[in-house]
Amino acid sequence: MTSSIFLLAAVENVVAVLIALCTFIAGGAAGYFVYRFISNKQIGSAKQEAARIKEEASSEAKTLRKEALLEAKEEQHRIRNDLDKELRERRGEIQKIESRLNQKEEFLDKKEESIEKSKEQIETQKSLLIERQSKIDAIEAEVRQAHTKMLAELEKVSGMTKEDAKNLLVNEMVEDAKKDASVLAREIENNAKEDAEKKAKDIIGLAIQRCAADHAAEISVSVVSLPNEEMKGRIIGRVGRNIRAFENATGVDLIIDDTPDVVTLSGFDPVRREIARITLEKLVADGRIHPARIEEIVDKVKKEVEQQMKEAGEAATFDAGIYGLNPELIKLIGRLKYRTSYGQNLLKHSLEVAYLSGVIASELGADVKIAKRAGLLHDIGKAVDHEVEGTHIQIGVEIAKKYKESKEVIHAIAAHHNDIQPETLEAIIVQAADAISGARPGARRESLENYVKRLEKIEEVANSFDGVDQSFAIQAGREIRVMVKPEKVDDNTTMFMAKEIAKKLEAELDYPGQIKVNVIRELRSVEYAK
Repeated sequence: MTSSIFLLAAVENVVAVLIALCTFIAGGAAGYFVYRFISNKQIGSAKQEAARIKEEASSEAKTLRKEALLEAKEEQHRIRNDLDKELRERRGEIQKIESRLNQKEEFLDKKEESIEKSKEQIETQKSLLIERQSKIDAIEAEVRQAHTKMLAELEKVSGMTKEDAKNLLVNEMVEDAKKDASVLAREIENNAKEDAEKKAKDIIGLAIQRCAADHAAEISVSVVSLPNEEMKGRIIGRVGRNIRAFENATGVDLIIDDTPDVVTLSGFDPVRREIARITLEKLVADGRIHPARIEEIVDKVKKEVEQQMKEAGEAATFDAGIYGLNPELIKLIGRLKYRTSYGQNLLKHSLEVAYLSGVIASELGADVKIAKRAGLLHDIGKAVDHEVEGTHIQIGVEIAKKYKESKEVIHAIAAHHNDIQPETLEAIIVQAADAISGARPGARRESLENYVKRLEKIEEVANSFDGVDQSFAIQAGREIRVMVKPEKVDDNTTMFMAKEIAKKLEAELDYPGQIKVNVIRELRSVEYAK
């Protein structure tokens, strides 16, 4: 029973599958026929559309071909017209060119004819010039002969040759020119002196008035006071050991004489003399005097003096208003405090020159900073000239270069004694300020012997000129009056003689400040009535 049921179910399933398969096949066949029908219909429509498009394209192509042919014909016609027009224009230009060429040919023909005529005229004039030149040559020969005869006659009459007459005429012209030049030079110099001297006096007077530095003459010895005469024995020490130790440590001579309650320190180097003075004062105040103590005090005092020199240099630069100096250069400036020149303290002299240079530079419109800086440093070489070979100018220039000073300052240092020619206004100002500071009354002192020798040398230079009768050096050698012989020297020559004497004094003598040269010519006529 059960198997029958299963079998019946299987048969039903197979039948269902067969029904479904038949249905699918029938549906597929129907779909295929429908597709074929639709496709054939679309293909027919497409063929009709293609035929229509082809007909339209063919008609449009014909239209375009007709339009292209028309445009080509129009373009051909336009090009033909343009070519005809251009051809006409070219023909017109060619005709114009031909006409111009014809005109030029005619002009050239006329020009050629005129050139031929000019050549004929030139040949004619050339022949005439040759004839005239021959006549001129003949006339010149006659003139030369006549001139030679005339010169010979003139030489016979005058008793002078041609060269003698020429030299005489030249000499007379030179003398006349000298006289005219001397008169003109005198007028120019007088006018310049009136203006320049007044201006210079105003500037220098103002500079001196505004410079109020203190001055004191210094000597080569220092005196130390003692509390009593017993101290002299203690300074000398047993068998002179203390005095020997003192002199060896300081490098200064200690002079003990009969002068009561004082001893004298003698030394050329002011720095060593100052160290010795302070050392001795400290030893006397302390009372303990023996070689070891002397050396100890000397070392301490050296450091104190170096510090004092540094402070003096800083004070000097501050007072002068100069900044930016190298610290080592400031120390060298401080050393000038213990240096003198002809009894004038060099630090005060340098400060004075800096002040004067600044005032003069401000009046003349020069660089005040450079002038003051060069004025303060112009004698810096004297700070070490006892220790280094060379003049103080050479040493100063080397020091300035070493510490990177400017070219203008170095040049002013090198030129302040005319070792080289000053090339800047600041260098000339430093020269003038140095001369003012050194030449003012009381600034320097010199021995009587040197003073007399300098005066004699000044007079000797003046007397070496021809025509000088006698000369007198006055005002401590700052002026010389030269009396000339009136029969040998005229008024115009006196000015040239004064200049020559001044140049020779500058070349042969060394002197502070300047020397005024006065050349005096006096003519006296004396007669006696009887």
